[in-house]
Amino acid sequence: MCLRCRAALALCGKPVCPILLRYEALARAMPAAPSRTLEGSSPPAVFVGRYGYPKVSIGPLLSGLHGDTMLLDTPEEWVGRPLTDIIAYRTGLVRGTRRAAVTDAVDAPRWLEELQLLARSAESADAEAEFRRAPRGRISLSDSAPPFGPSAPLESVALHVRRVDPHIDRLHDDGDALARVAVRELYARGVRVSRIQRAFSAGNLGRQLDRKLVPTRWSITAVDDMLSKENLARVRLLPEIGEIRLFEYVALDNRWAIVLLPGAYRYESIETWYPGTLWNPSDSEIVMLSDHEGHRGRTTYASIGGCYYAARLASSEALLRLNRQAGVLILREVHPGALLPLGVWNVREHVRAALETRSTSVPDLKELQLRLSQFFAIPLPRWRRQSALLRDALEQRRLEEFDRTTPTPAAASFGIPVGSFSP
Repeated sequence: MCLRCRAALALCGKPVCPILLRYEALARAMPAAPSRTLEGSSPPAVFVGRYGYPKVSIGPLLSGLHGDTMLLDTPEEWVGRPLTDIIAYRTGLVRGTRRAAVTDAVDAPRWLEELQLLARSAESADAEAEFRRAPRGRISLSDSAPPFGPSAPLESVALHVRRVDPHIDRLHDDGDALARVAVRELYARGVRVSRIQRAFSAGNLGRQLDRKLVPTRWSITAVDDMLSKENLARVRLLPEIGEIRLFEYVALDNRWAIVLLPGAYRYESIETWYPGTLWNPSDSEIVMLSDHEGHRGRTTYASIGGCYYAARLASSEALLRLNRQAGVLILREVHPGALLPLGVWNVREHVRAALETRSTSVPDLKELQLRLSQFFAIPLPRWRRQSALLRDALEQRRLEEFDRTTPTPAAASFGIPVGSFSP
């Protein structure tokens, strides 16, 4: 239940997630901001909350540093960096908040227009903020968005945006383009996914009269879902891969094994959490959760949540690079070193990184099982029981396995000669 919920669905019925309460001491260990004013730079970054929807809190993430702070909100640049660095990037960001109706994006007041402009910025923006009280010193934790530091209601904020991303700005001015069309075009233009998510969340995209502020948590998954669906529409037209390929990767105490299986496109993502890891409160039991889809995709929301769609986007990109369709099996083993929720970027960017490494060509399923058992600490039978794709590959016989020159028992009983079958 905890793995399905991840502090988002309140499935246990408690007002505060008991797992995140474990991290309250760490969250409160941050010193409070020394005053009600802050001068510095925004990476640029805008955060939209989800509590109280359709009235939400929205505001900039601000750093006390001056100059180029883009790294603090660019997860595409965090792969290969230690956990301590990533946490340091985020805990130095202070969030200012104001309340707004999600429909205010249609005819935004001046202060919201400035935040929307910040979400279109192509570089860090100077900022001066005055808060109603000194920002409180605690880390905001979420399994969807990266953490950030203290927050406080804004009294006023001045943002100095020098240069906007021309692609995002053009689609902001296009009040006739549907949001999914705008997202697709930005992606095709090479705009980073994190930038698209930020612009989408701040209500910059879509038909003018339909625009809304979208909570950051939701915008991340929505963009991953839309982009992966667009990619997979092209993947399904590609020739099938003719061999088993295995990619292995280790980062932030996560082990990733990604398998491309011969045949038509299908997809499965499995997460396995050791006892004592973030979303597994058990002291002794390993917890596994998985979701999968067939060739035509799925129509229901995946129980794994945003991680499912983030990994699907990364794997669809790899299939397009290979110019092949295949069955995609993503196996993730989470070890106790995964101390804090870092956000869905952790899955998307590390699956991307894994699929950019050199793959191993595996001759058959027997060898694949041997390699997986050597790579993972969890015994292979646990993976087999959980995986629909792996069970299908091991147990389901294919038509091409049968020799077409050999008659079936039924044909032989009718005296049909060998070789009389045409393909």
